[in-house]
Amino acid sequence: MILEILNHEYQYEAEKLARVFYPNEKINVVYLKTPARSQSKLTTAIENGEIRVEYADENGNEIFSQSLPEEGNPDKELAVMTLVFKALKKASGYTPKWGLLTGIRPSKLLRSLEEEYSEKEGLRIFKESYFVAEDKAKLAQSVADAEEKIIALSRPDSFSLYVSIPFCPSRCSYCSFVSQTMTEELAQKLLPEYMDYLIKETEYTAKTARSLGLRLETVYFGGGTPTVLNENQLERLMEAIDKNFDLSAVREYTIEAGRPDTVTEGKLRLMKQGGVSRISINPQTFSDSVLNKIGRRHTSGQACRAFELAREYGFDNINTDLIAGLPGDTLEGFRFSLDKAISFTPENITVHTLALKRSSDMAQGGRVEAEKSALANAMLEYAYGELGKNGYHPYYMYRQAKSLGNLENTGCCLNGRECLYNIFMMEECHSVFAVGAGAVTRLKAPYSSAIDRIFNYKYPYEYINGFETLLKRKEKIYKFYQDNRQE
Repeated sequence: MILEILNHEYQYEAEKLARVFYPNEKINVVYLKTPARSQSKLTTAIENGEIRVEYADENGNEIFSQSLPEEGNPDKELAVMTLVFKALKKASGYTPKWGLLTGIRPSKLLRSLEEEYSEKEGLRIFKESYFVAEDKAKLAQSVADAEEKIIALSRPDSFSLYVSIPFCPSRCSYCSFVSQTMTEELAQKLLPEYMDYLIKETEYTAKTARSLGLRLETVYFGGGTPTVLNENQLERLMEAIDKNFDLSAVREYTIEAGRPDTVTEGKLRLMKQGGVSRISINPQTFSDSVLNKIGRRHTSGQACRAFELAREYGFDNINTDLIAGLPGDTLEGFRFSLDKAISFTPENITVHTLALKRSSDMAQGGRVEAEKSALANAMLEYAYGELGKNGYHPYYMYRQAKSLGNLENTGCCLNGRECLYNIFMMEECHSVFAVGAGAVTRLKAPYSSAIDRIFNYKYPYEYINGFETLLKRKEKIYKFYQDNRQE
């Protein structure tokens, strides 16, 4: 597809929306009028007093052409995206449930509209101006309502800590995270040295937080798979957290034990003794054939046993993840997995939508994408219905690029069991100091909406080799808080 951007600055938004409809098609962005070259062409222009969008297929046949007067349309970005949405909807025959929204946090947009107007009017604009389907608007409203009480817990001096363990027992076929497979010789050699540097960064970060007088609210170990660490490594890291940070005000301490085959009695005992209050056990599906197809080297039976062990060791706040749209899965298979997960009564169940890969046969654009999206949406609809019947409500939501149908990932929980870190992080309530390879420190000004980021090196070997440079980057934390202190 050729995407013409003529006399406006909304290239990023137009390209993202085009990828909702055609996630795997190459999009060539140009800034001048150009003849079609056996490709479909989407023209977006603001010129001669009008906002115009046209779409022609690869044979040059006009599929869509519409314009709006520039005068009387103060939100030019929304006007352009409205026409782009209509053009692509007509060309593909597909209507995404989230309308023209491409952002990660739809509930945040809804809250801002309700604050600017009123709850009723904000919801109306959300549905009508952004073409959001009724069921997704209700979901966004439910999430926005649940988030409010958690957001209120964050204080100007609050911060959270994220610890990255970018290693896994094996790599899932759908995974896009930076992680080393532990079966690789390189990862086996890297991990002990990685741990040394991770603890050094932990000590540095704690010193920074103390000097700024900040209060630690939540701790979250993510990855990768944090429980790929052996018991000695896990104990050493937790001791470093306990020794260097003041944990007295911590409201929640999470470790992802995502792969059931990494969950052992010894690790559970260490986590419980070390103050971990929440863990994730993530089978993704309870179908052994689907697990095998996506490269997860564990069985559904191991997932069941991991739940039982976690309960035996006193964990009363457990999350489990499932994914809608996995290769080889069916609606019936997903229903079985969801019902199985509910039978364990985890305090949190997070339902993700599969994020598409460029080479996947699940996203070839147009009609095929619509069929796969319809299946994923049916899975989500079943999940929300059954979770609601069993006392779970949606409390947090985000969306990923190239997810099937531009659909969402939603965390649901029993009453009072919301994951605080997820909301603090997703809604940018306060700073998140992040340590480890691939980690991103997000700085949030205590008294304004100013945001800045500090990126660690992605890969473990880069992280180790560039460690001193990384610490230099983190000196930016002091300056950010100095520049954004209360007058």
